[in-house]
Amino acid sequence: MRWLRERTGNVTDQLDTAYAQPGRHWLRDETEHERALAYLTTGTAYQLTLHDENTRYVLVAYPPGATS
Repeated sequence: MRWLRERTGNVTDQLDTAYAQPGRHWLRDETEHERALAYLTTGTAYQLTLHDENTRYVLVAYPPGATS
């Protein structure tokens, strides 16, 4: 989760304001963080997608020991 939060912040910082809003919302959304943790603790990868006009950023966190 630490990596996912850090990368989301990095990507969000590079996006224009309108495109950054979903990432900023995700960074403050404790319910979604709990959901992500639940996925990871049950062995399921968690994916977050951010985008602007030309680029799509797909951040995927895998549970420890999982292979991609």
